[in-house]
Amino acid sequence: MVHAAVAADSNEAEEIRQILRTAGIASELEREADADAVAILVPESELDAAKEAIEAGTEPGDLVAEP
Repeated sequence: MVHAAVAADSNEAEEIRQILRTAGIASELEREADADAVAILVPESELDAAKEAIEAGTEPGDLVAEP
């Protein structure tokens, strides 16, 4: 599993997971040890598709950090 995005909190992370679920992409959440953030992990083979799905499913003004 590789980092696809970093969410500011667990609510945002769950929203991103739902976007990925809708796109048929498996994902896991991982708390960032040194920050108040949550990493969204996807299979490496799905990374490009996951980034596209996240981009398409979020508003342009939303802050979704790339790892």
